[in-house]
Amino acid sequence: MAESSNFVDLAHHLSPETLVRKANPLKDLIRVALENPHLVTLANGNPHSSLSPFRRVDFEVASLTATDDPVSSWRALGPSAPTQSLAVGDPSDAESTQLLRASMQYGHGAGLEQVLRVVADLNAFYHTAPAHVVTMTLGNADAITKVFRLLGAPGDYFLADEFTFGPMPLAADAHGVRWVPVRIDAGGIIPKELERILEEWDPERGRRPHVLYTTPCGQNPTGSTLSLERRRRIYELAQRFDFIIVEDDPYYFLQYDLPNTPPADPAKPFPTSFLSLDVDGRVIRIDSFSKVLAPGLRLGYITTAPLFRPHLVNLIDFSTQNPSGLPQVLLTQLLGPGGWTLAGFDRWVRSLRHDYQRRRDHFLALFETHVASTGWAVADVPEAGMFFWVRVFVERHPRFHASAPCTDANGSGGQARVVARSNAKEFMAELFEACVAAGLLVCPATIFVLPTDGTFDSESIDDRSNFLRLTFAGSEETMNAGIPILGKVLNEFFGNPGKPDQSD
Repeated sequence: MAESSNFVDLAHHLSPETLVRKANPLKDLIRVALENPHLVTLANGNPHSSLSPFRRVDFEVASLTATDDPVSSWRALGPSAPTQSLAVGDPSDAESTQLLRASMQYGHGAGLEQVLRVVADLNAFYHTAPAHVVTMTLGNADAITKVFRLLGAPGDYFLADEFTFGPMPLAADAHGVRWVPVRIDAGGIIPKELERILEEWDPERGRRPHVLYTTPCGQNPTGSTLSLERRRRIYELAQRFDFIIVEDDPYYFLQYDLPNTPPADPAKPFPTSFLSLDVDGRVIRIDSFSKVLAPGLRLGYITTAPLFRPHLVNLIDFSTQNPSGLPQVLLTQLLGPGGWTLAGFDRWVRSLRHDYQRRRDHFLALFETHVASTGWAVADVPEAGMFFWVRVFVERHPRFHASAPCTDANGSGGQARVVARSNAKEFMAELFEACVAAGLLVCPATIFVLPTDGTFDSESIDDRSNFLRLTFAGSEETMNAGIPILGKVLNEFFGNPGKPDQSD
């Protein structure tokens, strides 16, 4: 149970849709029954557990007892890797039997009571958030769309990184939410740019943005990670300008050391989250098990101040319902005393990040040899996540041209809209087609551009879209095959198989 807090009243951030949505009355009866197991119930029409054809479920998972590097052992040994069995529904274990029965029945929107306890303990293991509560979701995408509906009304403005994972802002577009891009660099959101936007906000546009959506670790697509200093500054701005921080953090556990540095202490703490900085209750954190266990589980959770949870539950009970029972049971057993426990989960994710760091370093070595050496592209080394953000030097192409900055008057609300002054966007479209023709698929920056009306910046983002997102999450064989193709395509694209003049 969450501890008491001195959170501020943030109910004014709830959307009109949220405020008028009532509790699902039948789901509320399920809540009453779960909270009062002594009741004799003739209320809900739940199928009787004896009529379910499932008596016991066994999960065979990796054993963590034989090695300090369980992920490498699991991959290297393959079918002969040691495992352990997690049984649910064992007739000799009344608690296990009850857990299986609960997982097979209609549930309450927040999730199974047993998994909520386990996830609350997981939060306490990595974050300082004793007064926050958790709600289970069907993974990050489901959580994000629900949070946007929780907070967003037609005509509202939300803030986000100028390059953002494309499907997420589009989910809010359908509800009439408009986006304001915040400039980023290799270190993520630039706090001064965020402050400038909020200080200079024109009330004639409408309500000042009251939500910031961001991925602080291994941001998708740029791979940037916010420093603790920047996180603190952004939280201070949230307090000053009264906005909610939606902390979408699927890559939190995939944190890496810099290349060519001594290995970090295996017990090195993970970064301080916005959630751990939250004294007001204005951080809504979104986590998922997709990157550390399996995306097909479709299991994640939202951590919020208690104010928001009933409203999330109401939305869940009228839409997707709670997550499937079996993934919730698996997580409960996996992190429970008969499974890995929280300490074992910590060993797994620390081992996992070493495996991804090895992949990142393999990618980097190939990139330096086949791409950076051409002089046509460069990449920052990510400290987290799964992606390299590759800058292509389009300005070195003989057909590149740029003019003075200019605007037109076609922006929304009579605001001047900045227009592109170069042909960088067209060049990147050509480069994408050249890669496909050569047998390589990459992600161009244009698909990650935050959808806006172009009136919030002094420079068109089209002129800054000379980037590609490349992943190192795949196999070494895929990297070995793909990265040399990119180097060859770049040389051919720039019309010179040799190294360009670096004097510019």
